[in-house]
Amino acid sequence: MTIIAARRYAPDPAGRSAARVPGPLDLDEGFSPVPDGAFDWIGLCEPSHEEMDQVARHYGLHPLAIEDALNPQQMPKVDQYQKHLFVVARTATLEPGETLVYGQTAFFLGADFVISVRFGSNRAHLGLRATLEADPERLAEGADYVLHAILDFIVDGYLPIMDQLESVAHAMEEAAIDVFPEQQTIRRIFRLRRQLRRFERIVGPMEEVCERLAETEVALIDPTARIWFRDVLDHVRRAMARMRGLKETLAAIVETASLLEQHRQGEMTRQLAAWAGLLAVPTAIAGIYGMNFDFMPELKWHYGYFVVLGVILTVCGGLYWRFRRIGWL
Repeated sequence: MTIIAARRYAPDPAGRSAARVPGPLDLDEGFSPVPDGAFDWIGLCEPSHEEMDQVARHYGLHPLAIEDALNPQQMPKVDQYQKHLFVVARTATLEPGETLVYGQTAFFLGADFVISVRFGSNRAHLGLRATLEADPERLAEGADYVLHAILDFIVDGYLPIMDQLESVAHAMEEAAIDVFPEQQTIRRIFRLRRQLRRFERIVGPMEEVCERLAETEVALIDPTARIWFRDVLDHVRRAMARMRGLKETLAAIVETASLLEQHRQGEMTRQLAAWAGLLAVPTAIAGIYGMNFDFMPELKWHYGYFVVLGVILTVCGGLYWRFRRIGWL
């Protein structure tokens, strides 16, 4: 069976701490019932239908919940069944090439058990389990605290993704200030925006899931445990806020770059117009003298050449001063 870990935790006589019961938890047909105050924590990774049916018989899981748990394309949700609570969460991983890959982790929460069914995620819960086992006082709070811990572990995985994408977006934003983005960069921006829209569609409902667990009365969630789910809700909201801000940044990069490019083109156009105006004066005067008429008074004037040069220099100097003053040169 694709069981990553199957362990039982029992409280001390005072009920202030819980410790792992030694030995593996046997899930065959003759497994021992869960004692009062204890709970089982089962971690499954991509189980088959037969393996899932075996676990379902032991813990009385609802067939509809089993069907949803084995479908890795479910949206995040919370369903209340008669004997257990069913929660679906979505995981996300940023792969090379800035591609977001999604997985699914489904939870069955009962009075004396919590079962996680993981698909498509490489972030195992073994490290989290070791951390919780090292804190027996928290572990004594029961299976609902374990559910909170795993949800918090999943949601915290969103933040590094936002960190990496924000670094990419800020680098492109700085580059766009100096030069208009190339086609390759623009295509990259639109790919990232498409990835973020998909992230919002797939992971966005996690906010509603955590809000329901934190703000409403849900069976099998102790009212004193809601504060822990509020912390998860805060992390989800923070990740989604950063995602929306990142979408706005990517959208603004192209818009801002276009405005800056228009400004740069406007400056170049003004400079070209200014130089064209300067060249127009000698061109016009030279064009007049190039008409080859015989009767032109200036042609016989001894100082005409120097006067014409002086006029050209004076007019061009005045135009140059004027263009410099208005910022065209």
